[in-house]
Amino acid sequence: MSQRERDGQILAPNGSIASAKKRKGSPCQQDGDSSFLKQNGDGDSQAGETMIFSIPHLPEDIWHHIHSLMPLRDAARVACLSRAFLHSWRCYPNLTFNEYVFSPEAPIYGRDLSNAIDCIMRNHLGIGVKVLKLQSCYTSSRKLNRWLRVAIKPGIEELNLWLSRKESEFPCSLLSDGVRNSIRFLELGLCTFRPTAELGPLRCLTSLHLSLVRITGDELECLLSNSLALEKLDLSQCNGIICLRIPCALQRFIHLTIFMCVRLKLIECKAPNLVNLEFSGKPAELSLGEALQMRNLSMYDSNVVCYARTELPSIVPNLETLDLCSDDEVVKTPMLPTKFPCLKHLTICLTPGGSFPWSYVYFSLVSFLDTSPSLETLSLDVPTKPMKDELVSGRHSLDLRQMAEDQHRYLKNVKITGFSSAKSLIELTCYIVKNAVSLECLTLDTHYGSTTRCSDIGNEFKQCIPVGNSVRVKRRALAAIRKFIEEKVPAGVKLTVVEPCLQCHKPRS
Repeated sequence: MSQRERDGQILAPNGSIASAKKRKGSPCQQDGDSSFLKQNGDGDSQAGETMIFSIPHLPEDIWHHIHSLMPLRDAARVACLSRAFLHSWRCYPNLTFNEYVFSPEAPIYGRDLSNAIDCIMRNHLGIGVKVLKLQSCYTSSRKLNRWLRVAIKPGIEELNLWLSRKESEFPCSLLSDGVRNSIRFLELGLCTFRPTAELGPLRCLTSLHLSLVRITGDELECLLSNSLALEKLDLSQCNGIICLRIPCALQRFIHLTIFMCVRLKLIECKAPNLVNLEFSGKPAELSLGEALQMRNLSMYDSNVVCYARTELPSIVPNLETLDLCSDDEVVKTPMLPTKFPCLKHLTICLTPGGSFPWSYVYFSLVSFLDTSPSLETLSLDVPTKPMKDELVSGRHSLDLRQMAEDQHRYLKNVKITGFSSAKSLIELTCYIVKNAVSLECLTLDTHYGSTTRCSDIGNEFKQCIPVGNSVRVKRRALAAIRKFIEEKVPAGVKLTVVEPCLQCHKPRS
């Protein structure tokens, strides 16, 4: 064994020698930015043992690049082993601070990360930062502003910042010319954001996410008008916005998500290439211009099924995918002559809210089928608690409503989750079986859509959650399937019936 090995020395990337032992004068002890490792255990050596490493000789810039690809916790650890890594650590480009960084095995809720972050930021050179993610950290405004001044410099590409309360204002002055010319992704949460026309253009910004942010519609419109490269906008619980206007100058804009902006009354999007819209709520007015490029739409609110059938064909004529979720509906969906000529995929989820009409006429959803000639897949989630006067039993005959035959040539896959013995649901299923001439797969699931089954991988509770309706209701559904549906399914169609779990739905003795 060489003298170097006996002394427990390590060859660093730049050829210098650093000791693997914890002794006075080591880089880890000299520099405060790695001191937080002592709180978590560095795991590099056991008491009285020496670890020997053999590190290949590579150019320093390659080692720096390798260092930049490591997670922050690992990057800080290896900085204790080499002065070259210690130098690149002070220029580390991806600063992610949250409760997961310092304890990768499990989150540490309520832990004060402020001091550890402050130690790292004090020793950072403030150059080369491309990504800054700062979340779930409660600290003083003075510290926070100092951290932001260190990290937000020209060249930064991604900024993800969640402050402690809405009253904390994001300093727009940090968005200097150089920053505005490089930043591509901006996410702000739980703060006040007041952009003005004086801010100037954000030439590279492609994605903007605002959650629980105090901002007005006029301020947001001003910001959008200065972000001509924007492709995606995500707004969540920004209740200061009443009118959302997206200018036509945003030629690259393709994706808009709005979640629980409860005061929003108007969505006016003039961007010509909008493709995807996800919206929780129902605005008083939805104006999408010609919306010729709109392909995918998701809506979550009460009465959106009726709204979609009556309003959307004229607003989004080229829609291909429609996803609807409602906890309250009118008793039946209207039959109208307007069509969805391009619609291929339809999902309707009717959740059992407090005001949901259990007498809802599922058969009225034929309105969507008959006006969607290109439909290929249908997924329907229904509440499994029909009214007693709507129940049918496999022991009795049933007079089904008839409609004029209208062959659906492209419908191949149909899944109904929460299938029950409701008469109108059986009528809808029989109608599909009879008229979907290209049908390949029909799945009737007696469980409700959100159920986690005991057979699912990762179900730590080892039981169906929630258990849901009694086994009696599900057995009535199975009896109705066998009597009214099975015999009508063509031989070439794969029928899958998901029965209740016998382990979790044991019959009462």
